[in-house]
Amino acid sequence: MECPYCNYKETKVVDKRESAERTTRRRRECLKCKKRFTTYEKVENIDLIIIKKDNTRQEFDRAKIEKGILRACEKRPVSYEQIKKVVDEIESELRLKKTKEVHSKEIGEIVMKKLKKLDKVAYIRFASVYREFTDLSGFEQELRKLIKK
Repeated sequence: MECPYCNYKETKVVDKRESAERTTRRRRECLKCKKRFTTYEKVENIDLIIIKKDNTRQEFDRAKIEKGILRACEKRPVSYEQIKKVVDEIESELRLKKTKEVHSKEIGEIVMKKLKKLDKVAYIRFASVYREFTDLSGFEQELRKLIKK
């Protein structure tokens, strides 16, 4: 690391702290001029690309997932913290995949799996939109699957 004061190339770390959002704060001292300065190190997230139904691609947007789950959980006994936790889990699961391109259908299935555990009514609400139920029979089939389990 280069000293911002004298441009000397050698410094030593005198203090290191983890801070918010997976950032590491390092306090450094120049070995030549002895002045101290702070540097920040942050893990760079790999951008996820979502492949839509029509094969178009767009960047991953965590807010879209959160919005869909919030809508499904409207007027349900589900806290915002629980929703945030589910969205965090979904994002982590997607980022652990070996590929940086994910089909939107795969994301929908993950969301449904998480909602099924969180709240059955929210799950049915989300499924009715996601699976595009056009009549009552599709809705009934999904309810029967839920009741059997």
